[in-house]
Amino acid sequence: MLRRLLVPTSESPGRGRPVITTTTSRPTGHPGYSETLPREPESAGTARRLVRAACTAWGLERLAQDCALVVSELVANAVRHARRESIRVVVERTAPSTVRVAVADFSRTVPTLCPPKDDEENGRGLHLVTALASNWGTDVRRWGKVVWADLEERG
Repeated sequence: MLRRLLVPTSESPGRGRPVITTTTSRPTGHPGYSETLPREPESAGTARRLVRAACTAWGLERLAQDCALVVSELVANAVRHARRESIRVVVERTAPSTVRVAVADFSRTVPTLCPPKDDEENGRGLHLVTALASNWGTDVRRWGKVVWADLEERG
């Protein structure tokens, strides 16, 4: 079952473009949540709300803050480096205590972990993702890429 919710334009981030939220039921396991958002900095807030709502629905509130921080960094990277006008944020529960947050965009350029220089404002986001996630990576597709991070709730 696929359900779509069209958020009214006045509540959408960016320049009045609609946000499409999708919840996908699966034959087994927990539903996944996703939204297509404009490739704009304001979309990070919508992505954080989606992640927090998913974690709450799954009873994983202790992961919500870290997942929100990670998705903010992934959205920021997509906004800065991707092409086209939209990105897709996906939140899935891949195991009983594991949440995967992912951002898909239309660039095939893979993010790299580089040592930031002391005088630079940027370049620390993937270090933060590495510190918070149990694993992260990039899946290259013919149309672009999906950058994902797995976060685990610890006892």
